[in-house]
Amino acid sequence: MLWSLFWVNLLGTIYGYEWYWKQLVYTAQEISPWLLPFVPDSPTASLFFTFVLIYLLIESKRNDDQSNKPAGIVRGFVEAFAVITSFKYGIWAVSMIMASAYQGDSLVWQDWMLSISHLGMAAEALLYFAFYRYRWSSVVLAAAWAFLNDYMDYTAGVFPWLPEVLMDDLPAVETFTISLSVVSAVVAMVMWLIRELRAFSPRKSV
Repeated sequence: MLWSLFWVNLLGTIYGYEWYWKQLVYTAQEISPWLLPFVPDSPTASLFFTFVLIYLLIESKRNDDQSNKPAGIVRGFVEAFAVITSFKYGIWAVSMIMASAYQGDSLVWQDWMLSISHLGMAAEALLYFAFYRYRWSSVVLAAAWAFLNDYMDYTAGVFPWLPEVLMDDLPAVETFTISLSVVSAVVAMVMWLIRELRAFSPRKSV
């Protein structure tokens, strides 16, 4: 299962960056190359989840049990970032596709493919919560990036290109995006709290 998810996420990440290629080129040439890190939202999320899967694959090969130990700074940030952004942009992308369809845009097969793949992103972020080892401080750092990304998206204009029918709803899209950042950060924090409570709960004697 881990290997299957690894290849799905890796190939999806490559496809995602290719999908954003025109916007990356436009941003570099017409706005500022310094804003490039804020452009490819979904593929960056799946890239970080790919790193999480690498950590889990390496851990599965070890004989010593490290699963209850908190992660270091780098792994903790990678995990928290993957959880927050995968859940956030998984829900965001499907919402934008369905919103555009509601306003009259026709759905093509790529829209259905993207909807399924992005729902998978959100689901897998939750599916492996028992294996994450990030600390609450990692959630704070990852959430800070998410809010910074939102700020840059809607002040510098590097948000993911939307269907034409949604451009007149940009303020609502911005509000929805920021709200998803809040919800995703809360989800990541709740998962951390659940793991902490389980770790410190007294075992029942037999």
